[in-house]
Amino acid sequence: MNDFARIIRRAAAPLGLLALAACAHPGAGPAAGPATLQIIAFNDFHGHIGADDQTVLPPGAAKEAPRVKAGGAVSFAQAIARMRAENPNSAVVSAGDLIGASPLVSGQFLDEPTVRVMNSIGIDFNAVGNHEFDRGQQELRRMQTGGCAQYTLRAPCQVMPDFPGAHFPFLAANSLTANGSTLFAPYGLKQMTVHGKPVRIGFVGLTLKGTAAIISPSAAAGMHFADEAETANALVPTLRAMGADILAVLVHEGGTMKGEGDPANCANMVGDLNPILAKLDPAFDLVISGHTHQAYVCNYGSVDPARPFLVTSAGQYGTLLTRITLRYDPAARKLVGKSAENIVVAQAPENDAAQPEIATLVSRYQAAATSVKDRIVGTLAGPLTDAPDDSGQSTLGNFIADAQLAAMAPADKGGAQLALMNPGGLRAPIHPRSDGAVTFGDLYAAQPFANTLVVKALTGAQIRAVLDERLNRMDIPTILSVSQGVTYAFDRSRPVGQRVFDLRLNGQPIADGTTYRVAMNSFMGQGGDGLALFASAPLLVDGPVDVDALEAYVASGSGRQPPARDRIRNLSPR
Repeated sequence: MNDFARIIRRAAAPLGLLALAACAHPGAGPAAGPATLQIIAFNDFHGHIGADDQTVLPPGAAKEAPRVKAGGAVSFAQAIARMRAENPNSAVVSAGDLIGASPLVSGQFLDEPTVRVMNSIGIDFNAVGNHEFDRGQQELRRMQTGGCAQYTLRAPCQVMPDFPGAHFPFLAANSLTANGSTLFAPYGLKQMTVHGKPVRIGFVGLTLKGTAAIISPSAAAGMHFADEAETANALVPTLRAMGADILAVLVHEGGTMKGEGDPANCANMVGDLNPILAKLDPAFDLVISGHTHQAYVCNYGSVDPARPFLVTSAGQYGTLLTRITLRYDPAARKLVGKSAENIVVAQAPENDAAQPEIATLVSRYQAAATSVKDRIVGTLAGPLTDAPDDSGQSTLGNFIADAQLAAMAPADKGGAQLALMNPGGLRAPIHPRSDGAVTFGDLYAAQPFANTLVVKALTGAQIRAVLDERLNRMDIPTILSVSQGVTYAFDRSRPVGQRVFDLRLNGQPIADGTTYRVAMNSFMGQGGDGLALFASAPLLVDGPVDVDALEAYVASGSGRQPPARDRIRNLSPR
């Protein structure tokens, strides 16, 4: 039996939980003509419950237009409340990465605050994305079912006891366990009542099929992430049999508009969402996407008239919400119109009074996080930026590699000779205060994953092979940062396997046959980010959590200078 047959066979089991209570429209009764339904969608919230200094350019505004302060749980909840008040026939859904890679106010507390916020808002479904797996499968299950069992280095239930888990279902149609069952329910139904008749929207939840390559291998153990379109297509008959009148996909995969491309034109979209759309069953009406943190609303029918999907994405961090308006004719049982717009979640002082429960909840966690976040850990002589130059280097990447080498270089810590850092682990630049002071909150924003450090044994040939492999994507941001003392050059015009040369450690050539002790984070050490070679390399020693190592490095050297970007030379023909 294939994966998709297993999904269909198991799909009926959770429906008692997922067929949500009907939402009756005031004044419902016999009436002619279509009715209006509403879906409120978002993606890539990443635990941004605090009213941080986030700004967003309003959709459709000119580049020079003023940016608007946006986001935060209170304003987010109030924006949803206003939309619901305008149309009670509403569903609220997330296309993944609701949690994970979160700011300290949520991440320090294992994202329990974000789940509590979303419970209070009353969202209907969250499609599991790659970052939901950041702390492993057991912790992810705890996010759904609740409890205070400890599965990570951080203690759960630090601020509030009896964590209830998510009151809304996680959906994971293509996240398959070793026995072929889905990790969570594959789909959910939202029932509404229009003119006295039930209308059901079926939501299929998917993460990108490449999830295993970008999460910790321990988190992916025993998991298989099936093809997104094939999985969704296989569920169409089941959804129809369960009475779904409208079909939607919540997929944690997305696109990017090329150049200055119009975000309202799907023909401008590039990226990994396109192959999914090209294979998706035309029975689907909506594709609500995420992962790329982009904002767009477009009609895929402009690309493929046989597949007139409405395709949406609401940017990132709760700064935007997508309002999807559906015109449905209950007599004909037919969707007769659909449109969408991205709306800014503008911050406003009056929102606190309008959302007292959420304002109190956020304040409680902010107070708990303040002593941790505002603690001064040391000083820097300048900012550390995560923007790479044409060699792939950034001052933040080089600095963190140096910090990890410093943590693991002592003989009793592993005797590391060099360190490597993946760019995906660099989450935010570090900007010291005017006096150079840096807080733990600054460091946490840059390194929020709580990976431990490890030392692995790699030959010079293996190190060279990994650095060469990172050039395959022809993408500067994939290049690994290297610690002080490591230098090399690369030329992309050379044959594969020969593109990295003049590889040196402290001025001496790194010899192919010599074994070196290499520090890295545990995500890389387990083969994450496609670094499969590291997974099989011998583990020599475990070390501290990455952010703790970074703190120790900052604290040990007053006013450290941002490192020069002189370790890697890009000699590719221009």
